[in-house]
Amino acid sequence: MSYYSVLGLNKEPFSTSPDPEFFYESNEHKACLLRVLVEIRLRRGLSVILGDVGVGKTTLSRKLFQMLKERPDILFYMVLDPTTPNEELFLESLVRTFNIQDELKTSPSILDYKEAIKKFLFQKGVEENKTIVFVIDEAQKLNPAALEMLRVLLNYETNEYKLLQLVLFSQMELLPRIKEIKNFFDRIVLKYVINPLDEKETRDMINFRLQQSGFNSELKLFTDEAISEIHHYSQGYPRRINLICHNALRNLITSNRTVIDATLVRDLIARSAV
Repeated sequence: MSYYSVLGLNKEPFSTSPDPEFFYESNEHKACLLRVLVEIRLRRGLSVILGDVGVGKTTLSRKLFQMLKERPDILFYMVLDPTTPNEELFLESLVRTFNIQDELKTSPSILDYKEAIKKFLFQKGVEENKTIVFVIDEAQKLNPAALEMLRVLLNYETNEYKLLQLVLFSQMELLPRIKEIKNFFDRIVLKYVINPLDEKETRDMINFRLQQSGFNSELKLFTDEAISEIHHYSQGYPRRINLICHNALRNLITSNRTVIDATLVRDLIARSAV
């Protein structure tokens, strides 16, 4: 039996999977999401969301998808891993993402790919007046040829708006690379760096995820001192918080404890269990 069912929960509360239902809106994440939505609504083009590993970028991208996927005026596309060895394969991946491969002849050239994508953007963005949102997660994996192709796509516009709303979610290592590509960096309309949670937000996130999992007891599972230890160890990174909380709850069950205190958390850390 899973530990969460023993505790009366109906879901795993501290999974590291990017489930938007468990998206905790810290001040940082909420501000970032709202600003991205504004740029998309205004159709201004390129937004770049940066942050260290485990800060919550992927979950934020899934939340964005959840909020926009049902809107009839928006076409939403997402790439989870943009790794490609060359320009041709990157263009081919774009064609598949936009589901326009049937528009191409057999054995298409690079020019054919580019023309098909351009036609698609103008047809959907101008003739049908749709907002085309294209999200790339793990954007630090984009190679120079892919970045150049994205720059070209951002050139497609009307007198009023960009045809493609491109949102890049990336680790910090992308920033110095795109700074060297001036005609790409100049197109950024929103650059937002997501910072880790403070201690209060760490506590709120833990409680939020427990509530989302069905925890309704008035008793505390985590003491305030335990949360302080968790914040200190995790440095406020949501992925680390989830890992240590998962292991703490599992230890709570196996050791017949009733509460997770600072001693238990310190023991887990000392044993390198998280």
